[in-house]
Amino acid sequence: MSKLKLSALDPADLEIISAHMQDAVAIIGDIRYLKPQRKFALIANRFLWQTEKPPYERRRTGLSFDRVIEAKSQRIRQGADDAVLELLAISFLPGEEPSGTVVLTFAGGGQINLEVECIEARLEDLGPAWATPNLPSHDR
Repeated sequence: MSKLKLSALDPADLEIISAHMQDAVAIIGDIRYLKPQRKFALIANRFLWQTEKPPYERRRTGLSFDRVIEAKSQRIRQGADDAVLELLAISFLPGEEPSGTVVLTFAGGGQINLEVECIEARLEDLGPAWATPNLPSHDR
């Protein structure tokens, strides 16, 4: 399977990125808000939902958002760099057009809210896929 490279400039595009990032796992240490650059970025192990039976696959993937005004988290332990988060969905709450809030929702109730001037996101696979016997499962 070839590497994925997507961009999002509107809510419909963001839904596509959300679908591809569903059940991606990341450690807190691989999530950064770069305030001077107004950028938010994370690196995660994305689950490849296209694989229908074992062995399943994951792939290292970068996800970034530009034009970020502010980033806030809820129910995420700051400083616990080795703690694992499982991304459930990415959504957009519109504000005064084109601004709004990008919401990253994690298993267990964690959330990151990105106040953005507009949607400007990128997803890019960073390396080859590897096999995993595990199908994602979590309390929603």
